Amino acid sequence: MSAADPTICSWAQSNPLLERYHDEEWGRPVFDEPALFELITLEGAQAGLSWLTVLRKREGYRKAFASFDPQRVAGFDGKRADQLVLNPDIIRHRGKIESTINNARRILALWNNGQTLADICWELVDGKPLQNNWQRMAAMPSTSNVSAQLSKRLKKWVFALWERLPVMLFYRLPGWLTTTSFPARSTRFVNPSRRHQHQHRHRPAKTERAA
Repeated sequence: MSAADPTICSWAQSNPLLERYHDEEWGRPVFDEPALFELITLEGAQAGLSWLTVLRKREGYRKAFASFDPQRVAGFDGKRADQLVLNPDIIRHRGKIESTINNARRILALWNNGQTLADICWELVDGKPLQNNWQRMAAMPSTSNVSAQLSKRLKKWVFALWERLPVMLFYRLPGWLTTTSFPARSTRFVNPSRRHQHQHRHRPAKTERAA
């Protein structure tokens, strides 16, 4: 890894784990429900911490939260939450753990309403990434009209901790927004036309309504 490599965003140059995330995931379209559930969980867990700290615990999160299957996590009770607070493989913050369980239940509520988390996010950008002309990452604003709409929608469905998250960054992570006017290895692979090749996994026609 070279700090002078112009195809790597500056934030990803300090650690191989960050570079791999940058190259393989950053800015790529995501339509899969468990993957989006994982993303909002990790973004919530990052509050007050670095993204590298979260990535180092990512596998621990996948094991602790049933590979981010919303149906399974929605069934976690208080006893399970107590156990997770003691799990050294995740960030042991009760509020963040309980918000993850709540968010799984909110995803089920969306499904019961005939929607998905992917639907309410992607339809705000007409199903394809927004193309911008920023010349550097520092020029990317922290908020926008679209990100404000997303925040409002998630709050409507009572997704926990969302008001604390950088909504504009969440839009950048799963590929809803691209910044290819400055070079980055991750963004050059984005292909909006592949959207319809994806399936919404783990979405039954109806689920038992979660509390």
